Amino acid sequence: MDLRKIKKLIEMLQESDLNEIEVKEGEESVRINRKKEVNINPAASQVSISARAPQQSVYPQAIEEETTPELAKITSPMVGTFYRSPAPGKPAFVELGQKVKAGDVVCIVEAMKMMNQVKSDVDGIVREIHIEDGQPVEFDQLLISIE
Repeated sequence: MDLRKIKKLIEMLQESDLNEIEVKEGEESVRINRKKEVNINPAASQVSISARAPQQSVYPQAIEEETTPELAKITSPMVGTFYRSPAPGKPAFVELGQKVKAGDVVCIVEAMKMMNQVKSDVDGIVREIHIEDGQPVEFDQLLISIE
């Protein structure tokens, strides 16, 4: 299958609400899948807190969980290079403390000389940027946390 067709399929997948696309041409086939955001399970958080600090009572744990905000995680859709801005010398897409809306571009991951925009799935405030500009990233690696 032609590489240009595969790149076009990736672009179409990114612009749509689809999670996966599969195309067959004769004996050749390609499947492209993107993983959506996974929400944190509050029950799992409670187990890890009580496992780390068994001497604490149940009441302080409940207060601690209520005051700790859940952060949405934006992860890398592919292996590539992380960029905070659209081009060298341009301002970053987002800064710490900045409000973002679902669909806003928050960074770019370059793969095979293609710049792939990474968009926020949620409305919120950027609380943490986990990767330095220009650093390599792995598939599903945490890039940005949004409250």
